[in-house]
Formats: sequence, structure tokens, C-alpha cells
Amino acid sequence: MQIGVLGPLEVRAGDGRPVDVPGARLRGLLAALALRPGRVVPRAVLVDWIWGEHPPADAANALQRLVSRLRKLLPGGALEGLTDGYRLAVEPDAVDAVRFERLVAAGQARTEDVSGRVHLLREALGLWRGAALQDVGLADSAALDAAVVRLEGLRLTAAEARAEADVALGRGAEVVTELADLVAAHPVRERLVAALMRALAAAGRDSEALQVFQRAREALADTLGADPSPELSAVHLALLRGELGRREEDRRTNLRAELTSFVGRQADVAAVRGLLAEHRLTTVIGSGGAGKTRLATETARTLLDDLPDGVWLVELAALGADGGEVAQSALDGLGLRDALLGGAPNAELTDRLIAAVRDREALLILDNCEHVIEQAAVFAHRVLGECRRLRILATSREPLGITGEALWPVEPLALPRGEAGPAELASSPAVRLLRDRAGAVRRDLAAGADTDARTLAVMGRVCRALDGMPLAIELAAARLRTMTVDQLAHRLDDRFRLLTSGSRTALPRHKTLRAVVDWSWELLSGAERTVLRRLSVFSGGASLEAAERVCADGGGDGVAEGDVLELLTALTEKSLLRAEGGAAPRYRMLGTIKEYASHRLAEAGEAERTRRAHLGYVVELTETAEPHLRRAEQLEWLAAPQARPPGLGREVGPEVEGLGIRRE
Repeated sequence: MQIGVLGPLEVRAGDGRPVDVPGARLRGLLAALALRPGRVVPRAVLVDWIWGEHPPADAANALQRLVSRLRKLLPGGALEGLTDGYRLAVEPDAVDAVRFERLVAAGQARTEDVSGRVHLLREALGLWRGAALQDVGLADSAALDAAVVRLEGLRLTAAEARAEADVALGRGAEVVTELADLVAAHPVRERLVAALMRALAAAGRDSEALQVFQRAREALADTLGADPSPELSAVHLALLRGELGRREEDRRTNLRAELTSFVGRQADVAAVRGLLAEHRLTTVIGSGGAGKTRLATETARTLLDDLPDGVWLVELAALGADGGEVAQSALDGLGLRDALLGGAPNAELTDRLIAAVRDREALLILDNCEHVIEQAAVFAHRVLGECRRLRILATSREPLGITGEALWPVEPLALPRGEAGPAELASSPAVRLLRDRAGAVRRDLAAGADTDARTLAVMGRVCRALDGMPLAIELAAARLRTMTVDQLAHRLDDRFRLLTSGSRTALPRHKTLRAVVDWSWELLSGAERTVLRRLSVFSGGASLEAAERVCADGGGDGVAEGDVLELLTALTEKSLLRAEGGAAPRYRMLGTIKEYASHRLAEAGEAERTRRAHLGYVVELTETAEPHLRRAEQLEWLAAPQARPPGLGREVGPEVEGLGIRRE
């Protein structure tokens, strides 16, 4: 015999024949027995089920008469009378409600086998044909009402569990409509609300998911005077963080897969990793095209397994010079684009970001900070102060200037010596990069191909001419599609016209060599531009004294001699100059920067004037030094700082090299 109570009462004999059970009390008796199949149900319990608080005066005899009538309707031996009550002699699974409870319990127990859980829960929910015990009709039976409430509650629990499992299997979009109907019927059922939010997020409908949470919060306040539970609030926070609706491996980073190999910076990766382990803010600084972004992202990839909440690239290059919203770029990078729809409506973007990442152990890469340096510094200082497990790795052409900031200057790739042999040339990081990128367009130049010593030597010359700058080398490699290595080397004197074949998908400032330096130039003040272009007349760099004499003009354009030191410092911090030496540093430029500054000097109409100032300084220096350098005590004189004229360092500077004097 099969008995169904999950909907209209349904009874079938062993041969499948339907059995009609007329009358509310007979149906109530059968339901009370069916919910405890194979077990003895006490007479008092049955009386309570059937008559509730108004039993007849002779309840025992009234119950006996009902049992007799029901026994005649059921197959023989199905209803047994015992001394302490009555028992329905059927298997538990013969009653749909009992089978339903068993399947739900089994489905909830299989926590690891999500697919198996879904199968069991679907089978359980498939047993329902309508409302539980819907046609029993015992109006005054509290026991019946309690059984209905329990079964309907378990039905909701099963629906919630099945929906959660479906979302976990990537089927969230398929259950949105069903869950929306359930939430509409049960607006304060928080687990249903959470399941609907997850399903909407899985369907890419984050805004609607946030609206569902807002409606649930209002319903809870209006109906129960309560706030959302910690569990529902956690789902809301995960939605703001962009953690819902994505596979686990996609949640931990937004770094794109690279299309080219990473050459020559393995030691830098280890060093930056070390700084990040000790400092919560590390800034990778260097000139344009030095490879700061690539170094930062490659370092971050090595940290993915150590950061539970991942690594996130925040691209600031698209922001205007006014800074735009650094916080908005961070929200976009973290995938929190819908955060504007949640939380307090008047909260600042940075406040919302902090609320979303406060407890996350993650790394943010703030990329290309130089043109929004003030805004990036303020943002980093605020976020690091309130998110104690967060770390920031910034890339910029100058430091953020925050207390506690660790710096890693990105130097040009190591260059081979001028007299290097084939083995040293082939192993040089700069030449390796040139061969690697050239190999993509010329198979005969690839790193694995046989390359003669002469070609390697020319490649070494190309890399030295380009100062080992990675972007310049990559642009040069692209030119090898249509020219030989010799032709490339011979034309590098006009590098800004030659190196113009950048990637179509690169940032505009990285598509040509001139654009790289133009970007840095545009970020300079007028006084900084003046000093940089005038320094281009020095062939081997300048001492502070020399720069003050040649670059200052008595205030004609705002560059006074007393301002030069500060301007040199600013240009050095912006990676356009390199300060080399100890107590008396010399300020030098990379060849590419020097050529660019020389062009700018000519454009400004200052070339002749600056060269005359430089020549006058060299003549004065030479006249002062010559008597001492031609005597036997020249070495003693050079070793005595107080005796040297301004501009002459411990080693004879380029200013007096024309005299043919060397320390040896």
C-alpha cells in the first residue's frame, strides 16, 4: 500500500487500485497513523489529532468506531490494534512524507558530493503534489496544524538547500524564477533570500541581488523589528566584494595571462617579494619603459598561493591629471562595480571600498601612479591605515612619499661589456630580451637559433645604445620584421623616428619611444623641464656645481642658481636623472632621455645659449685646474677636496677630459 499526504490524500492498494477514504475524521486518523508507519500510535495521540480540544464524552469508543471503519477500507492486515494503541503496517517509504524526510536528511548530509545532494533533494521535492495534508479538513486539530507547519518548513529547507547546491554547480540562473516566487511568499526567510541573491549574482544580475537584500532588510525591520542575520549580511558583503557568481579560481586575481616571456628580472622578483614581506607599501620606481608594471605583476603572481584573498591590479593610467577617482578604479579592479548600490547612500567611495576589504588578506597593485601621485598617496595611506591585512604594491616614476614606504628602483637590463665574447653576449639579459622578442618575427634570430658572433655583437651594440630599456628593446625587435640587425644599429641615432611600432593594444604612451618620454615630460613643471633640457649639453653627466652654473639663468625664466639642487632632486626622484657617486654625486641621463632633452633644447631655442654657458664653465674650470694638473703634484692636488675647483670630483670629470689627464 502507498499513502500520499504531500498534497491531496492519496491511498493505493498493493495492486495500484486507488482507495477512497471519505470524511475528515477518517482521513485525519489515517494521516496520524501514516506519519508514524510501522510504529504504535497511542490512543490519546490519535484522539488529540482527530478532535483536538473538544473530544467526545466517550472518546475511546468513538476512536474504536473510526478504526473499524478505516480497517474496512484498507487492505487486510494494514491496520493493527494493540493494547497501547494502533499501528499502520506499511514500510516507511510507502508514505511520501516519511520518504521525503529521509531524502532531505540524506541530501543535507552529503556536504561534499554537491551533485549527489542535488539529486536527492530534487527527488524529495518531486514528491510534493500540493500543500501538505490539504484535504484532511480537521479544523480544530492543533496536532494536524503542527504537522503541516513542520512539513512545509522542511519543504522550504529542502528548496533552499537544493537552490544553494544548484548555484554551487553553476546553475544559479536556472533557479532565479523559482526562488523569486519563494522569496515573495516568504520575505523574511533569510536563507531563501540569500539563495536568491546568490542565484542572481550567478546570472550576472548583481544590481537586482542588492535590491533583494534591501527589500529583505526592510521586511525584517517592519515585520520583526530585526536587522539581517550575520549570515545574510555576509552574503551581502560578499556580493559587494564581487565574490559571488564566480568560480573560486577567478575570485583571487584579475591579472591577465601574459603573452610574452619574462626575461632578466628574476632577482628583482625575489627582492620585491622580500620587501612586500616586510612592508605593507612597496613602490617600484623607474623611468618610462623600464618594465615596472611587468615586474610588479610577475612578483604578484608568485604570491597568489600566500594570499587567501588574492591579488588585484588597479589600473590608474586612464585617470585624468586631476586624479579622477582612485577609489573607483580600485572598486573596478576588485570587481566591486555595484558597490554604489549598497551601503549608506552618501558614503564616499573609499569608505565603501574599505568596508568591503577591511578584513581581506590581499595585495593591491596600484599601477601607473605618477600622474595622480597625490591622490594615490592619500588613497594608499587611508586604506592601509584601516585595512590591516592589506598590502599595496605601487608602480610609479616617483615615490608616493608616505612614511613606511619601501622603494625598489628598476634599473635597465644588464648590458654586455663592449669587448664581451659570444657566450657573455648570449647570456646578457638585454640581449636575451632582444632575441626573445625578435624571435617572434624572425625565426633566425630566436634564442634557440644559431646566431653568429658578429650578429650577437651587433645586438649587444643595439642594447647598449638603448640603455638596456626593455620597452625600447621590444620596439627595436619589432622593427626587425622589415630590416636587418645592422640596419637597425645604424639608424638608432634617430631612435625616436625609428622606434614607432608598438603593440596596438598597448597604452598610448607605450606605442612609441617618443610617447614614453613625452609622458614623463608632460608631468614636469616648467622649471624642471628647463633644467632637464639644459643638462643635455653635458656629455657624461654634471656635478651639482656645474649644473648650477649652466642650468640657472639668473631668474630669467624662474630657474635661479639656488633652485637647481631641488630641481635636480625632483628629476632624480622622477627617474629622469640618475645620481651616481657618494658625497659629490654626478647627475646623469640615459642616452634616450639625453637625446630627447637635446631635441627639447633645440625646440626652446636655447641650444646655442646653453652650449656657450657650458663652454664658459669648462674654460673657467680648465684654466683653474691646468697649472695643478701639469705639475708633479697633480695626484696630491686631485686628492685634496679643498684644493679642487667647484665641479671637479675625486675622479677627473668629463669637463676636463679634453686635457688628456687621467688618474692613472
